Amino acid sequence: MSLKEIKCVVWDLDHTVWDGILAEGDEVRLKPGIPQILQTLDERGILLSIASKNSYDDAMSQLKAFGLDHYFLFPQIGWNAKSASIAAIQRELNIGLDTFLFLDDQAFERDEVQSVHPEVTVVDSAEYADMLSWPRLNPRFITVDSSRRREMYLDDQKRKAEEAEYEGPTSEFLAGLNMEFMISVAREEDLQRAAELTVRTNQLNSTGIPYGYDELKGLMNSPKHRLWICELTDKYGSYGKIGLALVEMEEDAWVIRLLLMSCRTVARGVGSVLLAFLMKEAKADGKKLQADFRRTERNRSMLMTYQFANFKEIKRVDDVILFENDLAVVQNYPPYIRVRYFENIQQ
Repeated sequence: MSLKEIKCVVWDLDHTVWDGILAEGDEVRLKPGIPQILQTLDERGILLSIASKNSYDDAMSQLKAFGLDHYFLFPQIGWNAKSASIAAIQRELNIGLDTFLFLDDQAFERDEVQSVHPEVTVVDSAEYADMLSWPRLNPRFITVDSSRRREMYLDDQKRKAEEAEYEGPTSEFLAGLNMEFMISVAREEDLQRAAELTVRTNQLNSTGIPYGYDELKGLMNSPKHRLWICELTDKYGSYGKIGLALVEMEEDAWVIRLLLMSCRTVARGVGSVLLAFLMKEAKADGKKLQADFRRTERNRSMLMTYQFANFKEIKRVDDVILFENDLAVVQNYPPYIRVRYFENIQQ
């Protein structure tokens, strides 16, 4: 089984990001090449965080003095076990531990993390200098969305902070976000992001099967298939391209071969919007709607999405279930989201 691309690199600080031990009063100095490595990983859409045993205020002040503090999301700096720190980062980012890489100079700390989180890739920080060449840190495509990934997480922190302070009903809070869900027929310039979504999206993914750029291009141009991509925006900005649907057009039915939605949008109540769109379009075309589903380790949420939308199992071949919906009842879009559909490239 091939290893997944790394989505987050977690750094120790002392003798890893810098030489010296901050808590012992050393005049710490950045290790060679660290600023360039952090910048490049950030531009590639790889998230960065910290698991360090240090004073939080002192360490963040030092990172700010080096001009590096802005790169790190949810830094865990304190005296907890580093396995606990990585677990906290994982909860905030909501990505799989098997996409984490942890760098530390101390064998004890590496072993402690590995014993608790065997899925995490653990590396001696002495090897950091050539990490930009490591295959798992080199995504095939760097899209607009991936290059903005850190900023999108920061926007989401603002949303969560506002939600935590809001005392009214959730529906009123969501309505105040002014969300727009835009569904477009995929274009060639969307295909890199579409391919990235098939690799990175796990929880709301109907099959877990990755598609490459060339494969998606062929399907986009196929008269028997339709490919849609969607974007979500609100008053804080764009979540980026967060959903994809691939449908095969058969004589009496539309068959959803792939449906996925970024897990970052689940809390916004938009997980079923793209499916509702497909239900409405298939019904308008006078066709039944069917859907492939293939169980993976993490896509139970997608199974529940189909079941709640009244899809029923009609066939099972090997590990693929075929669902069908007679479209007698088609769910509406949530009232707090404006859904817009673009048939062609003119937006």
